[in-house]
Amino acid sequence: MSFLAPFSIEPGFKHGQPPRTAVLLVNLGTPEAPTASALRRYLAQFLSDRRVVEIPRLLWLPILHGIILRVRPAKSAAKYASVWMPQGSPLRVWTEKQTTLLQGFLGEKGHRLLVKHAMRYGQPSIASQLDALKAEGATRILIVPLYPQYCAATTASVMDDVFAWGQRTRKLPELRNIGHFHNDSGYIEALTSCVREHWGRNGRSGKLVMSFHGMPQRTLLQGDPYHCECLATGRLLAERLGLKPDDYVVTFQSRFGKAKWLEPYTEPTLRALAKAGTKRVDVICPGFVADCIETLEEIAIEGKQAFLGDGGQEFHYIPCLNERLDWIRALTALVEQHLQGWPTRADQTPAAVTQLDAQRRRALDAGAAQ
Repeated sequence: MSFLAPFSIEPGFKHGQPPRTAVLLVNLGTPEAPTASALRRYLAQFLSDRRVVEIPRLLWLPILHGIILRVRPAKSAAKYASVWMPQGSPLRVWTEKQTTLLQGFLGEKGHRLLVKHAMRYGQPSIASQLDALKAEGATRILIVPLYPQYCAATTASVMDDVFAWGQRTRKLPELRNIGHFHNDSGYIEALTSCVREHWGRNGRSGKLVMSFHGMPQRTLLQGDPYHCECLATGRLLAERLGLKPDDYVVTFQSRFGKAKWLEPYTEPTLRALAKAGTKRVDVICPGFVADCIETLEEIAIEGKQAFLGDGGQEFHYIPCLNERLDWIRALTALVEQHLQGWPTRADQTPAAVTQLDAQRRRALDAGAAQ
């Protein structure tokens, strides 16, 4: 009989290795390739998450494995293929760039930090990146879910995975997490600049559509703050742009299944605007900080087809924040805010502090001798 150890083996201790502070950015995830087999693996993990689908397991799992994973992967693979970049999945490409830029911006401000990224579903996994950070000496880790608006299906799911890793870990690092930043001034200002720059190049449209990812209506009734935080982001962005209530609309996309979801739905709204005589719309997706399948295919392709197909004349998609420097500056400030009290600079390591203390003692002794 063999017994599995309940906890993972700790990385080897290196004498003299100072404790480090780390930041882990986490985004939703992506398949490894735009193929049916890769989508099947990805969707199986994603749609098995109890936070994502709250239907009882006995009812849901037969539907997932008996129907959805047999039919949906091929259709989803075709959609991913239509937006796949030479470097890979758009979400992965932009998240990697954001991670690199964040580390650089933090370094320029004097912070000596480890910065990595992970995906809630797919690779690199949260567990593997937490293991890697520990191996590099991280004893304090800030978890940054890249979801501006808190939702149990996204932000809480990230922390579920972090906690699951913790249950298998013998020596836990200190952990913090950012719950939301839907009303952060830097984030709102970066969105504002996105729209203003687009208008500067293309002129102003008759209607700005702010499309957020949808969630079942019951989540609002059960106390999830997501809907309210989306509306707050929309209102703050409209205020910064000087928009009147009739100049913009907040909608929700990515509806799945037959249950009622948060309304108004994005595609029917685009169709209704076109039929009502709106000649041009601009669409932005403030709930996504990086372009992905939901923005590039569902909005920029399918949304455009819906609007133009029902009589609209011009459809403009405004890209996500991606690698905008004003967004990275906002993210840097947000991270700094949540790192307060933790040593993050080279002159705050134990060895550096000991050296400074010795210098101070020598100075005091010299002063006393005089």
